[in-house]
Amino acid sequence: MGSKRSPLSSRRPPSHLEARSKIWCERAGELVLSEWRLDLLAAVGETGSLSGAAERLDVPYRTAWHKLKAVEKKLGVRLLETQSGGSGGGGSVLTPEAHELIRRFRRVRQGVSELVTKRFESEFADWLG
Repeated sequence: MGSKRSPLSSRRPPSHLEARSKIWCERAGELVLSEWRLDLLAAVGETGSLSGAAERLDVPYRTAWHKLKAVEKKLGVRLLETQSGGSGGGGSVLTPEAHELIRRFRRVRQGVSELVTKRFESEFADWLG
């Protein structure tokens, strides 16, 4: 009897495969938080302004503003402290809750990525070479 090889194991393995995953959070079927929204929030923290974050992510300011306001509303927490322009210009800083949200979401994202990688490698070990 021949050996029982999976159809994948008889193929030449590609040079390198990596599994990818995305995380988002929903409440009652509605999007609350996504990786993109988290990246936008983090960009506000890094640039010191929502307009700077929008520019960095190449989205209109209005889109960025609406997305973060929606996250605040759905989570019931304020994420940005804003200052209107003036002689020194305006800006935004992240609230302590925003920093905590970013920290936790990144931990979850990293943990899920590690689990996906481990499971993928387990399932496809014979094909990954």
